[in-house]
Amino acid sequence: MLDNLFTPTHLIIILVIALLIFGPRKLPELGKGLGEGLRGFKDGIKGGSNDAAKQETVATKTDAAPQVTPQTK
Repeated sequence: MLDNLFTPTHLIIILVIALLIFGPRKLPELGKGLGEGLRGFKDGIKGGSNDAAKQETVATKTDAAPQVTPQTK
């Protein structure tokens, strides 16, 4: 029943409709945004705890007090 859900003909029709709605200039931007969103989602599923550890490391480095060197005259 779901074997022929998206045949090549269906995908071509969807692409033509998207092209008519969004136009040729906006379509690559939408594809790029969709790809980045899917990549971020996949990365979040694989290693969500890694992102928290990275953010904590960055926060620790930026919160540290700057070292001041004395100036001599």
